[in-house]
Amino acid sequence: MILLMSIFAMPLAMAQQQSSPDGNVVLTFSLKADGTPSYKVTYKNKAVINESTLGFKIREVLSSYLLKSDETPVYSEKSLPDDSKIKKIEPLTQNFKVVDTKKSTFKETWKPVWGEESEILNHYNELLVQLQQEKTHRKMNIRFRVYNEGVGFRYEFPSQKELTYFVIEEELSQFAMTGDHTAWWIPGDYDTQEYDYTESKLSEIRGLMKQAMSDNVSQFVFSPTGVQTSLMMKTKDGLYINLHEAALVNYSLMNLNLDDKTFVFQSWLTPDAQGAKGYLQAPCHSPWRTIMVSDDARKILASRLILNLNEPCAIADTSWIKPVKYVGVWWEMITGKNSWSYTNDLPAVDLNTVDYTKTKPNGTHGATNEEVRKYIDFAAKHGFDQVLVEGWNIGWEDWFGHKKDYVFDFITPYPDFDLKALNDYAHSKGVKLMMHHETSGSTRNYERHMKAAYELMNQYGYNAVKSGYVGDILPVGEHHYSQSTINHYLYAIKEAAKHKIMVNAHEAVRPTGICRTYPNMIGNESARGTEYEAFGGNKVFHTTILPFTRLQGGPMDYTPGIFETEIKYVNPNNNSQIRSTLARQLALYVTMYSPLQMAADLPENYEKHMDAFQFIKDVPVDWQKSVYLEAEPGRYITIARKDKHSNDWYVGCTAHEGGHTSELLLNFLDKGKKYEATIYADAKDANWKTNPKAYTITKQKVNAKTKLKLTAAQGGGYAIQIRKLEN
Repeated sequence: MILLMSIFAMPLAMAQQQSSPDGNVVLTFSLKADGTPSYKVTYKNKAVINESTLGFKIREVLSSYLLKSDETPVYSEKSLPDDSKIKKIEPLTQNFKVVDTKKSTFKETWKPVWGEESEILNHYNELLVQLQQEKTHRKMNIRFRVYNEGVGFRYEFPSQKELTYFVIEEELSQFAMTGDHTAWWIPGDYDTQEYDYTESKLSEIRGLMKQAMSDNVSQFVFSPTGVQTSLMMKTKDGLYINLHEAALVNYSLMNLNLDDKTFVFQSWLTPDAQGAKGYLQAPCHSPWRTIMVSDDARKILASRLILNLNEPCAIADTSWIKPVKYVGVWWEMITGKNSWSYTNDLPAVDLNTVDYTKTKPNGTHGATNEEVRKYIDFAAKHGFDQVLVEGWNIGWEDWFGHKKDYVFDFITPYPDFDLKALNDYAHSKGVKLMMHHETSGSTRNYERHMKAAYELMNQYGYNAVKSGYVGDILPVGEHHYSQSTINHYLYAIKEAAKHKIMVNAHEAVRPTGICRTYPNMIGNESARGTEYEAFGGNKVFHTTILPFTRLQGGPMDYTPGIFETEIKYVNPNNNSQIRSTLARQLALYVTMYSPLQMAADLPENYEKHMDAFQFIKDVPVDWQKSVYLEAEPGRYITIARKDKHSNDWYVGCTAHEGGHTSELLLNFLDKGKKYEATIYADAKDANWKTNPKAYTITKQKVNAKTKLKLTAAQGGGYAIQIRKLEN
């Protein structure tokens, strides 16, 4: 590790600048004539962010010196102290003066527990601006960190009697674009990220918003021009810009609302049930607001800015955190072939009184002893670590859509799921079972049962849980991305760590690099994944965008590997089709990074294509190094990764509906060494719609000077395994 720190004060009357270590990114901070904080960003002397203002609108402030010593501040509109104890204030936007500024430099190399590389460089130049509001004397600091690939900034509120407890009405961070950029976006929403991406000009967002919205079991689109982060854009002169946030802790999620006349985005926080957007107590700080920029799209994918802005690992012993490759009882329910529920006899369920032994099994329940043993045998035969089982626990007959608080207890199995016997059988085969906790959005109920549920997992040797938050959040009126729910997700991760349990959260908040601090957060969904292929399909270019957007904050449990692309052959009542070739399904194990990877199809479908299935068996889930060979958002992505535990390399390419031809130079291989490449590619007549299962497998000797010309079909791709040979 290398650490270099230098601090010095700067003159206060002039605009302050800080540049990136390579000098390409320049951040300028200044106060406008009325004392409003503002900033702008340039890259290689090109404007990236025009002058943009910063600040907050405060609904009310409860100052500690206005309360008696035996009173506790409360924030409910209906239970606020009387007016004599509420100090209405002007917004934290104008009338600031600069009290002090400091510059510093930081450089270190740190090792993630798992990741896209075994070492990460964290190198930035920092500018800290200390502000004070003239009349109120309230203090607000803004900390900027400038990296070679962009800028992060956050607000900091030091301890002060003038500003102790306060409620955010809105954060007023602006991101002023320099023109009508092309953007890849999904609607701004308080409850879901499960949308297909739309590619358009910024000026076209308003007109396309309605068609960009698809139905979801819980959603709240707040504006006709609101979009979510991570937002990817491209300028007319070839700059790639990405807006996101990092280290979202004890704060509500940030969307962006666009003024489509001026092309200025403003932060738009997620409210709680009463409309408040955050309850803060100084000293405190906001999450980081991030701006990545490059003239090479590959550098956006390679950036670790989001991870670097998070705190170091908070878990002392991480030896129990292991990347996982798994199969599971899941796709059969997603496609509608089988069910999560055990019986059709119960229109309503009270877990305190229900007796499932007196009901008739429906015959479609997926999580049966026989079915789970089949998956255990398949996992053991082919070297998979774990078997996920959904629908094992009582309550699925009455779990959704009723604003029901006490939904599941997370410990009681159905009569046809023998918890102990199945775990004993799995362990005898060298396989673990993966627990599933669907909360139905009832965060209070999950916290009520969490300790007992985690202890049950410890008792039976489970070390990973897939949690879910389908439906509206309870307590009623809360959102998936409001401050209290954000705090719940982190609480679950921290409690799981106490029990040495890894967490894969679905329908939770999209990640912001928290996995650096809590690497037992081994996976997330938080986007439109493979399951939607069984619900009507994702757009063909979907997987060429997600690494630029959703994956910027952390890995996704995308659940790739579907070989039977026509769902009617799994469930005759489902006519959906996977919008991908089989070869691209292999490539996704490389391009859609995750330390948690599922072979999501049914075992019988893999049995038909064991030659292609070999790639899924071989591909690692933890990497020593990643090289981004080709990238253009919405068009194609080609990535090479080196196995963390060997000298083998793996390459994956995913292409949009127009296909893609690559000319790859394998100069990332060790010079002077020989390798053998196994190439899994689309056949010449392959097409995601008309001939998706047409693929070829070829082998050839390669080295660092080899050039490969490969073609991905429409909606296709290719995957390559490159093994080092003994000289």
